[in-house]
Amino acid sequence: MSLASAHEIAERYARIRNEAGPAVTVVVATKYVSVEEMAALAEAGVEVVGENRAQDLLTKHDRYADAFRWHFIGQLQSNKVKVVNPICELVHSLASDSAAKRLTVPALLEVNLSGEDTKSGVPPEQIANYVERYPLIVGLMTMPPLAGDPEGSRPYFARLRELAAEHDLSELSMGTSQDYRVALEEGATLIRVGDVLFRGQG
Repeated sequence: MSLASAHEIAERYARIRNEAGPAVTVVVATKYVSVEEMAALAEAGVEVVGENRAQDLLTKHDRYADAFRWHFIGQLQSNKVKVVNPICELVHSLASDSAAKRLTVPALLEVNLSGEDTKSGVPPEQIANYVERYPLIVGLMTMPPLAGDPEGSRPYFARLRELAAEHDLSELSMGTSQDYRVALEEGATLIRVGDVLFRGQG
């Protein structure tokens, strides 16, 4: 996609950072950002980027290793963990034993709160099992069903906050460009934004 200018991204990023406050990590999702366009994010002062694909993570990190802190936010296949371990400070999308056994960096357990077959993540009743066996799990992440109104996400964010408290987990990755404000109100410690920065939507 065609990104906004570094100046526009910087202005939008500063606004979102201000809304989020110092305790929240703003993760800029770079799935649709080319290697060349990553330079605009660095120029704009973006600190943390989240990549969806292991190969893209590797390619972009090769060019911009020290420009950002790196998170992995896509579906994590166990055979890709070896790429993620040396690069990322956090994985948002842990959802399998096979990946958990190979991880050496902190992770958030992805929870499927909607019960949709198309959504990845573990059901809530499996959280305790994972947390007990994998000390690297520091929090939870969820993706609510798509909704036209950001308020539609609120019950899912509220439930994730409750589950994190029940399991004594401190980190909550929830909220994207369309509903990050609701996520912040419900206690997100990490939000994942893309379009709202690149296209000014949201």
